[in-house]
Amino acid sequence: MDASLASESRPRSAAPPFPSTALESISFAIAGSGGSGVMSAGNWLLEAAARSGIYGLMVKTMGPQIRGGEAAALVRLATTQLESLDDAFDVMLAIDWQNVHRFADEIPLRQGGLLVCDADGGEIPAAFAASGARVLSLPLKKMAKASGSWINMLALGITGALAGLPVEALEAAVRQGWTRGEEALQVNFRALREGMAAAGEHAPAARSMAPEPGRRWLVSGNEGAGYGAIRGGVRFVAAYPITPATEMLEWMAPALVQAGGSLLQAEDELASINMIIGSSFGGVPSLTATAGPGLSLMTEGIGLAVAAEVPIVVVDVMRGGPSTGIPAKSEQSDLSFAVGGLHGDAPRLVLAPSSISDCIATTQWAVELAEVLQSPALLLSDQFMGQSRAIVDPPRLPEPGGKRLLAPADTPSYQRYQDTPSGVSPMAIPGTPGNTYTADGLEHTETGVPSSQAADHARQLDKRSRKLLQHDYGSRWADIEGDGPCAVITFGSAAGPAREAVKRAAAQGVPVRLVVLRLIAPLQAAAMAQALEGVQQVMVVEQNHEGQLLRYLRGVADLPGRPAGFHRPGPLPLRPADICSALLAWAQAKEETR
Repeated sequence: MDASLASESRPRSAAPPFPSTALESISFAIAGSGGSGVMSAGNWLLEAAARSGIYGLMVKTMGPQIRGGEAAALVRLATTQLESLDDAFDVMLAIDWQNVHRFADEIPLRQGGLLVCDADGGEIPAAFAASGARVLSLPLKKMAKASGSWINMLALGITGALAGLPVEALEAAVRQGWTRGEEALQVNFRALREGMAAAGEHAPAARSMAPEPGRRWLVSGNEGAGYGAIRGGVRFVAAYPITPATEMLEWMAPALVQAGGSLLQAEDELASINMIIGSSFGGVPSLTATAGPGLSLMTEGIGLAVAAEVPIVVVDVMRGGPSTGIPAKSEQSDLSFAVGGLHGDAPRLVLAPSSISDCIATTQWAVELAEVLQSPALLLSDQFMGQSRAIVDPPRLPEPGGKRLLAPADTPSYQRYQDTPSGVSPMAIPGTPGNTYTADGLEHTETGVPSSQAADHARQLDKRSRKLLQHDYGSRWADIEGDGPCAVITFGSAAGPAREAVKRAAAQGVPVRLVVLRLIAPLQAAAMAQALEGVQQVMVVEQNHEGQLLRYLRGVADLPGRPAGFHRPGPLPLRPADICSALLAWAQAKEETR
């Protein structure tokens, strides 16, 4: 690269932008305005890491416009599997500064990190300038214009070089899926190499992370949930597009066809929920995917599925609320609605995957539980898991199983809602000879005849509750790790930073037990009590404003000590350092009271 094309807005420091020793992980933020290609650059960087035998995680963050506004790809690479972003970023590359200052709280730069920006891009926003990061100014737009390439190829070359990734892996990542012709590809390959040269000349590169051999999966939570649903038996999906669940529907549309099923885009969420109830009533396992606003509209339909005992799965990819809220940011604030948001006594299953990888197995389990228990199952994913991509080890997936109990033809004196010991009654598929019944939202007798009698109401309420409470869910209800007098209870995407915080606390001599809930309702109270045996203090970690999980657990479980909550709303992610500090402070306070 011609040295005259590069300049630094600050004197070059002898210190490297990040530690020159081998790193456990390195974090990048690639930011710019909509259309600048930051998400493509982030995806290519992650793909190249996967090809190089390195683990990684990429989180998308966007402005309220969703499309066309500011955007950033947040990428963390490591030699071990990742479930959380780090506390701060080692490198930030800003293609331009158009509204990127809005990400200042989400992209804290590490002291001594590196800030790469366009020399002609104007003043660096104060929040980033005050970080203490070393600044490298390069004429990115001029370089791209001179070569006729995309500016995000320069960004990919710079970040790839700083991550120590080989050029062959970066080029292979770009080539995959390229559709614009070989000549254009070679032009952009030259830009990629130019970016790598610029990084090598003007910024000390990190030592390459030692690759780990083995096969990897590169998957998003939305893709994983879609795959798990099909493995569980779903063959019909009706849904209305909504951020951040839409990618799940886009992935499932062609995949369902290959599996012999179909996806229908309904006119709204009310139609979606009623369509899948009808499909499941007809014998086809069915699912819809939505976010908080859509879930609110589905309330009456979910209640109908409870009363009529029709198995359905509703995947809620949670986002900031209430109302339209913050569409493209993550928040675990639909929990209270999921466990208690229906009118009447309406027991239902509520599950939450514990990681991007776990979206596959837990969605499969949700489908199977819904079918076996003839109940609605609400699966709580969120924007962080749904729209993020991760390099993971191939998950060990259970064999598909769990079918609904069907009534054989010509069942004598068929009672659709028979009050059985298990609470589960044989279900007759429409058209089954000799078995007819009424199915609607009215309370009913065991045969399905509408009834307002107190005895019938109590019998059916007991039946619908009993089938969920008495079922044997096995050990999958939660992941229980570590041991110690303090326990952290968490769920969903909060599990990643909590798990990392627990490991950091243990390294500083504070052992902590971790309980990651997968089955939230019905809560396995007896199993929870056993998991917390010997624990003196509980901290509940979650990403919402009011501590919804803590409030729920206080109502349905006997938690030891005086349970504390570590909860904060989105859009800021939970960070391992903050949780670890809270754990260390608890340990210190406990020591001082002795």
